[in-house]
Amino acid sequence: MPDDVLDRLERSEPDTVPETGLTTVRDPSDIGDAGTADRAGLEDGDEIGGTSHTAPGNIARSSAVMALGTVVSRATGFVRTVLIAAAIGTQLLGDAYQTAGMVPYMVYDLLIGGLLSSVFVPFLVKRRKRDADGGERTEQRLFTLMLAALLAITVLSVLLAEWFIRIYAGGFEGAQFEVSVILARYLVLQIFFIGASGIASAMLNARNRFGAPMWAPVLNNLVIIAVCGWFLSLTVADPTPEGLLAEPGMLMLLGLGTALGQVVQAVVLLWALAAAGFRWRPRLDLRGAGLGEAAGAATWMMLYIVVAQAGALVSTNVATRAGAAAAGLGFETGSGIAAYKFASMLFQLPYAIIAVSVITALLPRMSAHVAAGRKDQVRSDFSRGFRLSSVLIVPISVAMFVFAVPFCVMIYAQGSTSTADAQAIGRILMVFVVMLVPFTLFQLQMRVFYALGDTRTPALVAIPSELVHAVTAVALLFLLPPQDVVVWLPVPYGLYYIVGSVIMWWLLHRRLNGLDGRRTARALSRLFLASLPSALFGWAMVHAFSGFPGDVWPTLASVAAGGVGGGVLFVLTSRILNVTEVTSMLDMITTRLRRR
Repeated sequence: MPDDVLDRLERSEPDTVPETGLTTVRDPSDIGDAGTADRAGLEDGDEIGGTSHTAPGNIARSSAVMALGTVVSRATGFVRTVLIAAAIGTQLLGDAYQTAGMVPYMVYDLLIGGLLSSVFVPFLVKRRKRDADGGERTEQRLFTLMLAALLAITVLSVLLAEWFIRIYAGGFEGAQFEVSVILARYLVLQIFFIGASGIASAMLNARNRFGAPMWAPVLNNLVIIAVCGWFLSLTVADPTPEGLLAEPGMLMLLGLGTALGQVVQAVVLLWALAAAGFRWRPRLDLRGAGLGEAAGAATWMMLYIVVAQAGALVSTNVATRAGAAAAGLGFETGSGIAAYKFASMLFQLPYAIIAVSVITALLPRMSAHVAAGRKDQVRSDFSRGFRLSSVLIVPISVAMFVFAVPFCVMIYAQGSTSTADAQAIGRILMVFVVMLVPFTLFQLQMRVFYALGDTRTPALVAIPSELVHAVTAVALLFLLPPQDVVVWLPVPYGLYYIVGSVIMWWLLHRRLNGLDGRRTARALSRLFLASLPSALFGWAMVHAFSGFPGDVWPTLASVAAGGVGGGVLFVLTSRILNVTEVTSMLDMITTRLRRR
C-alpha cells in the first residue's frame, strides 16, 4: 500500500526537471541497515534492519507473509509489555528487571549486531551471487566465527554481569542491586541466542526467505507472555526485590523464562535455515574469505552504533539514578527506567508500523534513482516518503498526546502497576510523542545517506547530536526533583533527533540542490492544522467520560468516540485544507473498495 500511494503522489505532482551528476561514496549495495540503533531493551526492534537493502523490491514491498508477521509481532509484543508491567510494576523491581534486560541487547549490538546487520547481510548476498560454490564456504566460515565469538562473549558477560549493572545503574543499592545482578546473569545467556537468531536471519535473507525472520519473534513474545502469566499466578502481592531474594525460584522463573523466549526464537530460525538447505560444517580457515574487507567497510556504521549505545547508557543511568533517588524520598509511583521503557514502547509503535513500511517501499526507488545519478528524483522520493509518513504520524501523535494518560491507565493499571504508576507512564508518553515527527524525519534522512552509499556522514552527525542529548539528560538530575526526571527525559532524547535532523537537512540540501522544503513544511503545517479539531474533540470526550466509574470502560468509550469522531473531523478538515497526501490516500482506498 505505501508503494501504491507513493506512485499516486508521484503522478499527481508536476514532473521534475532532470538533474544528473549525483555520485555515491561507495556502492550502496555494500551497506546494510542497522535500524534505529537505539533499541536497547526488550522492544521488538525494527524489522527493516538488514533486510531492506537485500530484499528484491517486489518482495520487500508486497509480501503478505512479511506484512502480517510484522503486525502480529507488534501485537504480541504489545501484549507482552502489558503483562510485564502487570507482573513486575514500575518501581524498584521493575527498574531492576528492565535494566538487566537491556544488558544483553546492548552488549550484542555493540560487539556483533551492528556488523551483522550493516555489513554481513549484503556481503552474503554478493558472495552467493559471485562465488562458484554459491557462497557456501563463506557462509560456513561466517557461521563458525560468529558462534565461537558469541559463546566467548556470553561466558564473559555472565562473569561480568555485576559490573554491567554497576555501569548501567549506578544508583542501585541493596536488594535492588542484588536482584538486578542475578537477573542479569540469567538474561545475558540470551546473547548467544540473539546472535544465533541474527546470523540465521541474515542467511535466510540472503536466500530470499523472509517469512521465518518475521514470524519467529512472535514465538518469543508468546513464551514471555506465558512466563509473565505464570509469575502473576504465583505472586500474592506486589513483588519487591527483598521478597524475590527470599524466593530464588521466582527469580529463576523471571530470568530463565525470559531467556527461554529467545532460545525458542533461535531454534525456530535455525530449523528454518536447515529447511532452506544449509548444513553447518565448522570452518576456521578465514584467510582469503573476504570477511576482513567486509568488516572494514563497517567502520563508520560502527561509530554510529557506538554513539547510539553511549546515548542509551546515559539515558539508562539518568533514569535508574532518578528512580532510586525518588524511592529513597518515599515516592511510590514509577519514576525510573521501567516507566520510561513502557512509555518508549508505545512511542515507537507508530514509526515501527507506518514509517518502516514507507522506508521499505522507498529504499529500492531511491537506490534506483541514485544509480541513475538523478538528484531531482532522490529529492522527490525523500519528500514524498516523509509527507506520506506524516499523513498518519501527525494525527496519531496528536491523538496519543490527548489520550496518553487515560490509555496508559487502561492498559497498564493491572497487577503490580498501580493507577498512579500508569498515569506516570502516560505523562512520559505525552512528552515522547512531541518528538515523533523529528524522530521519523531523522530516520528517513539517514536512509537517504545509506542509499547514497554514505555511512560516514550519519556517524559524524551523531556525535554533536549525542553531546546535546547527554548534556541535557544529565542536567535533568540537577535541575529537577528525582520523581520528575523521567517525565522530561524524552526531551533530551528528542533533542538528539532534532539536532541531527537540522544538520542532515543542511547537508542533504547542499548535496541534492534542495530537499523540497517548502512543500514539506506546507504539508506538515496543514496536517497539524487538520488535527486540531480532532484533538479538541478527543479532549472533550476524555472529560465527558471521566466522571463515569472505573478505569477501563470510560477510557475505552472516550478513545473509541474520540478516535472515530476525530478521524472523521481530520478527513473533512484535510479535504477543506486540500492536503494532497491525505486526499491521494483516501482516493486510492476508495478506488480499491469500489473495485471489490
